[in-house]
Amino acid sequence: MRKIIVFTPLFLFLLIGVFFAWGLTRDPSRIPSQLIDRPLPQFELDAPEGFSSGLSTEDFRGEVSLLNVFASWCVSCHVEHPLLMDLAARQEVPIYGLNWKEKPGDGKAWLDRYGNPYTRIGDDQNGRVAINLGVTGAPETFVIDKDGRVRYVFVGPITLQSWSNTLGPLIEELKRS
Repeated sequence: MRKIIVFTPLFLFLLIGVFFAWGLTRDPSRIPSQLIDRPLPQFELDAPEGFSSGLSTEDFRGEVSLLNVFASWCVSCHVEHPLLMDLAARQEVPIYGLNWKEKPGDGKAWLDRYGNPYTRIGDDQNGRVAINLGVTGAPETFVIDKDGRVRYVFVGPITLQSWSNTLGPLIEELKRS
């Protein structure tokens, strides 16, 4: 009986260690979204300070597009920004921006400094739309089909590899269908 009492904490510690080790092998960009193959939630956002037109669900009808959740305070957003600028310059797909939990004027100042890849931008200062989208952090990018349905959610900064292997081919396939 004494051996059971002595080894129980060790056994529990090892069990917890195995659980955490398994968690470290999981890819956070593969978080499943409840929105896949569902219509983009209805929203209508004003433009961030310094921009003239906002963003609404209706902007996503008629062509395959991306919705990119970003903020000037987001370090990973800085990492993916050059790739977004390149995609916008090549006009491969319209990119819409959701300026998430940003102080007034900060998003505009950041885009003025580094360039603006977005066709339109919505100001989600209170995070209400991001909650409806299930956003877990910035950046997140949603692939929206011609009918306004979410077809894929990419968590984290888009890289050349993720664009070439996943997002680009999916967008080309959706354009053909």
